[in-house]
Amino acid sequence: MPLVLVEMANIGVNRVVDCTCHVDAMIFAFECFHDGWGMVRLVGVPHKEVAFNTHLMNFLSGKTLKGAFFGNYKPHTNLLDVVKIYTRKELELEKFITHDGPF
Repeated sequence: MPLVLVEMANIGVNRVVDCTCHVDAMIFAFECFHDGWGMVRLVGVPHKEVAFNTHLMNFLSGKTLKGAFFGNYKPHTNLLDVVKIYTRKELELEKFITHDGPF
C-alpha cells in the first residue's frame, strides 16, 4: 500500500483516487475512509479475473465507490468530438506516438 495512504488511514480520509490497478490497494482505499461520507474513485483497470471483496457494510455505511474505465471515454458519443478537435489542430496526437510497427 502507498505509505502516505497507510499513514492517513489511521485518522481517516475523505477522498481517495486510486490509479494502481492493484485490487488490494483498491480495497484498502475503499475501506480506509470515514463511515457516513467519503468517496473513492478507482481509475486503474485490474485483471478481469480479480474480485473486489469487501464487507457489505462498507456500502451500507454511506461510503461511495466510483470507477472510471478508460477515463469514462465513450467512443460512440465522444469520437466525433475528438476528430473535430484534431482537425482544428487543437489536439496534437503525433506527440503521443512513441513507436510504430507493421500493420
